Amino acid sequence: MEFNVKVILIGATGLVGKSLLEQLLADSSIEHVKVLARRATGISHPRLSQSIVNFDQLPDDNMFEGYDVLFSCLGTTVKIAKTRAAQYNVDFHMQYRVAELACQSGVKNYVLLSSYGADTQSAVFYSRMKGELDTAVKKLKFEKVSIIRPSVLGGSRESLRIGETLLIGVLGFLSLIPWMKKYRPIDGRCVASAMINAARENQGGYHIYELEDVFRLVK
Repeated sequence: MEFNVKVILIGATGLVGKSLLEQLLADSSIEHVKVLARRATGISHPRLSQSIVNFDQLPDDNMFEGYDVLFSCLGTTVKIAKTRAAQYNVDFHMQYRVAELACQSGVKNYVLLSSYGADTQSAVFYSRMKGELDTAVKKLKFEKVSIIRPSVLGGSRESLRIGETLLIGVLGFLSLIPWMKKYRPIDGRCVASAMINAARENQGGYHIYELEDVFRLVK
């Protein structure tokens, strides 16, 4: 199925976002890609436009009008944000505000990068935060919402995360055990591909793609 659509991407400088941007630009059926970011991506392409924005003070204008799909990969860590409140502002409030404005402007198709274990009732702050956003965007009037829930992400990062690198190795080994397979790591490039394929799937409505579904989307 061909896209022939215009898309907006937030979170284009992260692990998945970078791969997503590359794949979108490599697909000639994508008419145009607009990146909203806090800093420049450093990428130039004839079908790419970039707007440096303050996600805390997004203007109520027409920046989303005429676009068909919103890909949302924005996120940070407590280590970078310094506090849980600051992380929540980025991972929940900023992403929700973009989704809200996009929906109001007529964007029909929304694809959100969430996380394995996202649950509003979770005792884990990160999982609870992700679950709250997954639930909140369901109430927006998009024609289609795709929630992507990968496990630990593999791939090349700007900054080395030793603990996460060790966890990827451990989970990769443990995934050889059948009942642990659902926790196996997934490369960021695969997640990006899954997000595009989720947007391409024909059915409307609200869809959650757990890890096995994400792997299926890559094929």
